[in-house]
Amino acid sequence: MSRSTLRTLLVFVALTAVVMVLPAFVSDFRAQQLSYVGIYLVALIGLDVLAGYTGQISLGHGAFMAIGGYTTALLMTDHGIKDIATIPAAIVVAGLAGLLFGFPAARLSGLYLALATFGIAVATPALIKRFEGFTGGGTGINLFGRPELTASLTPVRALGVELNFDVWLYYLAWSIALVGYVIAWLLLRGRTGRSLRAVRDSETAAVSSGISLTRAKVLAFGISAAYAGAAGALFAIATTYVNPDTFPVELSIFLLVGVVVGGLGSLTGLVAGAIFIQFMPLWAQSVSKSPGAPAVVYGAVLILVVLALPLGAAGLLARVAELVRRGRDFQKP
Repeated sequence: MSRSTLRTLLVFVALTAVVMVLPAFVSDFRAQQLSYVGIYLVALIGLDVLAGYTGQISLGHGAFMAIGGYTTALLMTDHGIKDIATIPAAIVVAGLAGLLFGFPAARLSGLYLALATFGIAVATPALIKRFEGFTGGGTGINLFGRPELTASLTPVRALGVELNFDVWLYYLAWSIALVGYVIAWLLLRGRTGRSLRAVRDSETAAVSSGISLTRAKVLAFGISAAYAGAAGALFAIATTYVNPDTFPVELSIFLLVGVVVGGLGSLTGLVAGAIFIQFMPLWAQSVSKSPGAPAVVYGAVLILVVLALPLGAAGLLARVAELVRRGRDFQKP
């Protein structure tokens, strides 16, 4: 087992242990906020597969989250399906949408691909409002108080412990995030991961090695969109309400920011990116109440983070690990 693999396993085990016990030490409100960190982490894992490992920049992943969120909301309200059971359907629907978009997107790269995906994010809210009879239009779909929403009316018991909605949501979001992390890690360690990285590093070299660019890019879009669909389903469950404003254009930009902060092409630092997305806007608002000032604070902090950590949180962790290794080697006789 290589050092990097061992380090990744240790980080995962430590993260899982912290996730399991953390609700016992925080309030329900804080548990709810941390639930959103887990939800964003799911979306960031998928986006990192596309942007970090395949080199395809997407500014439209908020749209795939919307597809997942509306799939969950419609199945719950129109068909009476429990919220948990709708998540696999949201993954499939969003994943298929990603595959369909991946075929034309495979012909694009760089700024052209970024603009094309951004167009999806811009058009999605308008499309949701256009089909009002199906999506509820601007009014949206209310999930609050419905029996299909687990723990919304009465707490649930799991392993002999009574969980209210906030704590239940926390464990649900982080369970899916941790499972999604393991799936992505296993996928990227194998032949598929090597193909995606080859496309990112040099498309010419990838083709000469027998890799189909179209197949690799379409697969990356499908996987990434499937993760976004899962995150969108969880987001709908967490907010207990969906409308076009639930998945704004800014969401796609924030997701890309989270991947950059976490570290492109590395799953290790994505938790830091998810924390940044959730808590940085709240901190910026608390720092200054003046109109427009929170956005300025957010932008300034983002610039400082990128300048100080050009490789993101993953790069910082790798640097710390390297310094520790050098220190051990120096102390050896």
